[in-house]
Amino acid sequence: MMEKKDKQMLFYLGLMGFFTNGDIYSGAPLIVKIAEDLSITVSNAALSVTAYMLAFGLFTLILGPMGDRYGKSRIMIISSFGTAIFSCLCIFANNLPLLIFLRAANGALAAGNMPISMAIVGEKFPGEQLQGAVGKLMGWMLLGGAFATIIGGAISYIASWKGVYLAYGVAELIISFLLLNTLEPSKGTIKKLNYFDIYGKAIANGKLMSVVLLIIVSGFAVFGSFTYTGELVSKHTDLNILSIGFVLAFFGIGGIAGSNVIEKIRMKIGNNVCIVAGVIGSIALFQLSYISYYPLISLLLFFVGVMFVFVHSANLIMAQSIIPNMRGTAMALVSFGMFCGSGIGTLVNNRILEKSVIENIFISAALIFLCLGLSTWLIHKVINHKMIQGEGRRGKVLG
Repeated sequence: MMEKKDKQMLFYLGLMGFFTNGDIYSGAPLIVKIAEDLSITVSNAALSVTAYMLAFGLFTLILGPMGDRYGKSRIMIISSFGTAIFSCLCIFANNLPLLIFLRAANGALAAGNMPISMAIVGEKFPGEQLQGAVGKLMGWMLLGGAFATIIGGAISYIASWKGVYLAYGVAELIISFLLLNTLEPSKGTIKKLNYFDIYGKAIANGKLMSVVLLIIVSGFAVFGSFTYTGELVSKHTDLNILSIGFVLAFFGIGGIAGSNVIEKIRMKIGNNVCIVAGVIGSIALFQLSYISYYPLISLLLFFVGVMFVFVHSANLIMAQSIIPNMRGTAMALVSFGMFCGSGIGTLVNNRILEKSVIENIFISAALIFLCLGLSTWLIHKVINHKMIQGEGRRGKVLG
């Protein structure tokens, strides 16, 4: 059983993940209003989203090892307060260069949330509770991304695009103070912050990089296709934009639900959960390609969210267990891998959409997710076997 203070910490980390992950996706629907307000073209307004995403991807790799060197709690607090402040400052962006700078700073500091919070959870929770804790954190992040368009659309309709950034910033600021009073101080686990040395060792680790490859494929299959889910629902139903947003939110709700049952399921069937997730997730993605009844679409997205958490949380835990003294670095590579996989998937699927029909995006995603589940099961089995053999050899040497 989790202690009350640990549950509280996990809840606050989850809330921060909800808002920082939502902040990633909240900017895209605001581009048109930003262009109108600043008297610029839509393509120029989109540069603010690009600046956020590029800074987010780059600083993921910078902040992860900083958590290993200077203490994960310290870097998490700096990241939380920093992204909150710069999000609030966006209300003063009256020209494009200032907006690009503020959004880039916002994204750079937000980049620490995923790798550092996951590393904190990895250190804090014992093995039997870890997958459920990681799953809950992931569920909040997925929910934040799923609800971002709804929250952003509603606030921008009532107030303005600046009101969206202010709302996210104020929420993040409140949670930052809660984390400041909840997170216990932590010490660094490495002696020097030498990025070439740190990433040289991490990239040379074949077991870790095989898991990162799985993460890239996961991002490609799930988030690369999720980008186009709203357009698919719009094509297959007569729902309005707000209703489509609520349908898409079932993906995040599934993530939360999956986190609540993963511990029990894994205790019963072990690593076979990855095979089950791959099969069920692929069936759900395939059915999305032709279903037009929106309650069933919601249910299918729910199952995709559940199965994604099953596979992804297993990979997150495996990555941390391979280099336990460099959890921040491992999670930085995982986060960057997900970022790259999602971006590549979005670009590839855009080409599919140009050359074919949108349904083919989800058919291909279904096949990839099936392969992902089976590959995750196999690679984890091989890694666990090698790690057990390694421990056995070290035991003989020590004996």
